[in-house]
Amino acid sequence: MASMPPRRPPASHPPVRRGGLARRIFVLLTAAAFGAGLLAAPAHAAPSADEIEAQIDKKWEQLEPTIEGYNKVRAQLKVNRIKSADLEKKMAPLELQSAMAMNQIGALASRYYVSGPSQELGALLTTTKPGTLGEQLLILDRLAQQQHRQVAGVLAVRDRYNAQKQKLDALIATQVRQQNELAAKKKQIDAEIKRLTASLPKTTVKVTGCPTITGVVSSAAQTAIRVACQQVGDPYVWGANGPDAFDCSGLTQYAYKAAGISLTHFTGAQWNEGRPVSRADARPGDLIFFYSDLHHMGLYLGNDLMVHAPRAGKPVNVLSINYMPVAGFRRVT
Repeated sequence: MASMPPRRPPASHPPVRRGGLARRIFVLLTAAAFGAGLLAAPAHAAPSADEIEAQIDKKWEQLEPTIEGYNKVRAQLKVNRIKSADLEKKMAPLELQSAMAMNQIGALASRYYVSGPSQELGALLTTTKPGTLGEQLLILDRLAQQQHRQVAGVLAVRDRYNAQKQKLDALIATQVRQQNELAAKKKQIDAEIKRLTASLPKTTVKVTGCPTITGVVSSAAQTAIRVACQQVGDPYVWGANGPDAFDCSGLTQYAYKAAGISLTHFTGAQWNEGRPVSRADARPGDLIFFYSDLHHMGLYLGNDLMVHAPRAGKPVNVLSINYMPVAGFRRVT
């Protein structure tokens, strides 16, 4: 019987280190991922100039109502301070008149109730008949009553003026506080304007003048259009009404002031200072307003164009009225 060959022991293999294997798998997977672009950082396209302009326009819609609110408070405060000063002037002679009347009453009371009867009264007691004495004393009493009525009348008028002035002073104090609050926001607004302006693309903007305008009926409208168009290129500064910078209602106020027509530096007031005109009947020189709260306006040039002071970062320019929602037209000529 043949003998079996001896068995060889199985070949030995080095032990597998789990940590090393995991690292090799991670490296291989990472390399594959980079090769496939799976771990690449996502790329975002920079916003275009038109997109930035749209963002600024949207932000400015939030800023401009605050600016016009400041204009409104400032206009009201100016009017009320004039009224208060006028009432003070009217009260001065009333104060003097009442003081003089009170001095007369005081003198009369001093003579008859402190120092005793005067010589004239003593003469009445010794020389007149009993009947006439009573009549004369009654006359003196009526004279005193008349003085009292005069003083009461003067004091009533003075108090009426004083009550009106107190109401005005309280209103002025409220408006001053509102003005201060709006002024405190100025730094925030200016900082936001600066940030928005810095986000604009660094491109050169060529501003053209107004087009040739035809069909201007009144000489006042001709003057207003001419003056407004002369401001094309001037910077927008909120709260400004010329001669070198403007906001929207400041530009229209400045233009019509040159034509001898006084308008208030506030969009809401100018809306009420003009008479309504339909869009079909609108003509060059009319005021045009935008948005439901009337926070923007311009001077209509015809052919769906206007000259206006748009916002910070954009100078006075000519623009289509279809760029914003039209609230209506007003005519002041």
